[in-house]
Amino acid sequence: MSIWSGRSVALGLVLSLVGALSALAQDPQFTQFYANPLYLNPAFAGTARCPRAVLNYRNQWPALTGTFVTTSASYDQDVRGIMGGLGLLVTSDQAGKGTLNTTTVSGIYSYTQAISRKFSIKAGFQATYFQKSLDWNKLTFGDMIDPRRGFIYATNDVPRGGSVGNADFSAGFLGYTDIFFVGFAAHHLTEPNESLIVGTSKMPMKLTAHAGAAIPLGMRGKYGQPKTKLSPNILYQQQAAFRQLNIGMYVDHGPIMAGVWYRSKDAFIALIGFHTDHIKFGYSYDVTTSKLTTATAGSHEVSLTLQFDCKKKRRRVRTVPCPTF
Repeated sequence: MSIWSGRSVALGLVLSLVGALSALAQDPQFTQFYANPLYLNPAFAGTARCPRAVLNYRNQWPALTGTFVTTSASYDQDVRGIMGGLGLLVTSDQAGKGTLNTTTVSGIYSYTQAISRKFSIKAGFQATYFQKSLDWNKLTFGDMIDPRRGFIYATNDVPRGGSVGNADFSAGFLGYTDIFFVGFAAHHLTEPNESLIVGTSKMPMKLTAHAGAAIPLGMRGKYGQPKTKLSPNILYQQQAAFRQLNIGMYVDHGPIMAGVWYRSKDAFIALIGFHTDHIKFGYSYDVTTSKLTTATAGSHEVSLTLQFDCKKKRRRVRTVPCPTF
């Protein structure tokens, strides 16, 4: 095999990598959608009524050389004096073993309004600051290769890239009863610039529509609550030329929940979780069905939710009947 031609080819490959990441994978994706509610839709802030802390970890395609590892942490609660909820969301995404890093910090407010005795709406608003950085030292170039001993030379290319930070804004909507819910979110309303090298690279707006229901089955247990619930769900996302349809079903029986999702032309997702009054834990695995097949080793995701008690005197707020995970 011949040695690459050097700086121009290497830089072209780098630009292609950064461009591909910007064009095709602008936003990391969690497949336990409702175990990370603020990330899915800012209107979910305060929907648990009491204070809630959520931690999420996702390792996508661990068998590939450049893995994608995403973590997030959030806190939200309903606040009586402002007729809605407040939330804080922090995410960290590492691509290519830390070559490309993105960190975001978001503040969220959601307004709640009861339309009737059975139907309520929430409108959420999110302000974000993000920072994206490229570690040039972790990149390899054609002029570093020895035909027999591999990468042993120092590159003559001039380091560039660095980091970029910008503000970002999003909004969301929820309508719900005790049985069903429907929501819509628009992220990156101002399409901020995230270019790391030259020119302008706008982050495309991401649109999300989702709906689901919690259907009680069989006998009811303590306090009249159903022992088993069946939850069909549908979720659609679009960002630039990227479109994705997710169809899922959950079964919630006592402290155990199990579910399965199908992500169109990409993966089947199986998940299992347990929940008590104060803690929820979930694990999911993506089985790749695209052309990548078993070369990716799928994707692993873990979620942990801590649910705290409320003060005794609180206004009546209807909770959203969305799945736990």
